[in-house]
Amino acid sequence: MGRRRHFYWVHVFWICLGIWASGSSSIEDFRRAFPIVEPDPGHTKLQLSSEGLEILERITNPVAAVAVIGPYRSGKSFLLNQLLSLSCYEGFGVGHMRDTKTKGIWVWGAPVELDINGVKTSVFYLDTEGFESVGKSNVYDDRIFALATVLSSVLIYNLPETIREADISRLSFAVELAEEFYGRVKGEDVAFEPAKLLWLIQRDFLQGKSVKQMVDEALRRVPNADGDKNINQVNQIRESLAVMGDNSTAFSLPQPHLQRTKLCDLNDDELDPIYIKKREQLKEVVSGVTRPKIVQGKMLNGKEFVSFLKQILEALNKGEIPSTGSLVEVFNKKILEQCLKKYSGMIGKISLPLPVQALQDAHERLRQMTIKTFDDQHFGRHHAKRSAMQLEEEIEKVYKNVLLANEYQSSKLCEALYTKCEDKMDQLQVLRLPSMAKFNAGFLQCNQSFEQECVGPSKPNYEQRMTKMMSKSRTLFIKEYNHRLFNWLVAFSLVMVVIGRFVIKFIMIEVGAWVMFIFLETYTRMFWSAETLYFNPVWHFIVATWENLVYNPVLDLDRWVFPIVLLGILFMLYWRCYGRRKHGFHSLLPLYGNQKGGSARLRSD
Repeated sequence: MGRRRHFYWVHVFWICLGIWASGSSSIEDFRRAFPIVEPDPGHTKLQLSSEGLEILERITNPVAAVAVIGPYRSGKSFLLNQLLSLSCYEGFGVGHMRDTKTKGIWVWGAPVELDINGVKTSVFYLDTEGFESVGKSNVYDDRIFALATVLSSVLIYNLPETIREADISRLSFAVELAEEFYGRVKGEDVAFEPAKLLWLIQRDFLQGKSVKQMVDEALRRVPNADGDKNINQVNQIRESLAVMGDNSTAFSLPQPHLQRTKLCDLNDDELDPIYIKKREQLKEVVSGVTRPKIVQGKMLNGKEFVSFLKQILEALNKGEIPSTGSLVEVFNKKILEQCLKKYSGMIGKISLPLPVQALQDAHERLRQMTIKTFDDQHFGRHHAKRSAMQLEEEIEKVYKNVLLANEYQSSKLCEALYTKCEDKMDQLQVLRLPSMAKFNAGFLQCNQSFEQECVGPSKPNYEQRMTKMMSKSRTLFIKEYNHRLFNWLVAFSLVMVVIGRFVIKFIMIEVGAWVMFIFLETYTRMFWSAETLYFNPVWHFIVATWENLVYNPVLDLDRWVFPIVLLGILFMLYWRCYGRRKHGFHSLLPLYGNQKGGSARLRSD
């Protein structure tokens, strides 16, 4: 029983020790190389490696990257170990001593902390897969070179012995990148600056030409009497590199020892003293030119650097060949979106509907403002045209939607005004007391309100509909007007007959009403046709009198006809019931007077 308990506690002890050891070794794990970018199965494109990205994302300080590029088996990994003061067994794997691990791009997990112009910066070193190795395509090498160029703050171009024509050709991407981005924006927005190019020539002797002379000579234009396209292309790269002299420097480094295969087993005191001295100078040069990575005016920390890496990798993997244009699009994407948002916001504030020309003028003004903003802020000198064209296309898409919205709002407004006028015309057709003056006033009011308030692309169409509708309403009203007025006058004469005989009992009113009725119903039918009547001066006089009574600036009789009739009826009822009792009744003509009291006059025989 005791033995079992003893074994139990021993087992627990070893478990705890293992946990402690794994926890402590996790810190040590940072002091090794991690892949951040690896080749895809076809070895033509690149893909991310989460292991190395997690290391970078832990860095909270501004970061800077020092990358070494160069041909396969040119000593890049050994050089990085020397810059980091690491042995081959501690640092990056060296190809001649064991199978190389440098497939894609690797990062050293423990960054070097530097104070750069008062900014605490974490500098990490990148080892890249060498060019021209067996089983790889040139496009893959181009992608590695392009990615290292974009990511790094310092790009060390490690070359053995001398500078070849092919070495210059490989810099075409760096040249394009520099031409597109270098020194693009001043002031508030800091441009993305390509890496500082450091030509590093490793050779067995330092006598003869200096490394600067070698670089200048390699970048000197080559005569091309035959007009060879390849030579012309390389000459263009040479000219661009010469112009970019302030963004590049040259350094020579002797071989550390004659027995290169044993370099990893040698200590510093066994290496060439001149090499040691030049190596330390190289460290100072690299530290002196290293700057925090700045993209679009902001220093990147580890997490932002990883996000930047993902964007660049996606752009470089587009198409068959990596292009500077794809990178320009990545950098301009955010600016393009901001400019488009600005245009959409400004044109969205315009109150619709608007006349077509007014909207076109506003669009053109806002478009020019947006393009100017993009021109002031965009990245890229040559390839930015594609982003500018894309912005133009997106603006046109937004404007097309605005045009549709303007047409809809215009149609909606004009339809409402048209319907309002149509209802108004329908109301004028059925006036209780027909009045040409009132119809004309309503007709004019509809025309004016429609002309002033209906705007936009739908106006011409609705103007045609409005003209047809108004013309039809006017024709119909005029056609019915004389007939309805004639009927009103006939009805009025009969009403006055009743009033004159039974209500007021004024014989002159009754006689006049009968005369009017007989004239309208008999004389006009016997001696005048309808057309002749309506063109007769007497009828015109009647119409003018009627118009002045029915509709004038003081009174609209059509609106007050029922209240006036009702008041008249009430007044007459009052007069019949109370007025005669109080004041007595005195008939002007005794024709309808009742004889009360007194004896009848005696008739003589």
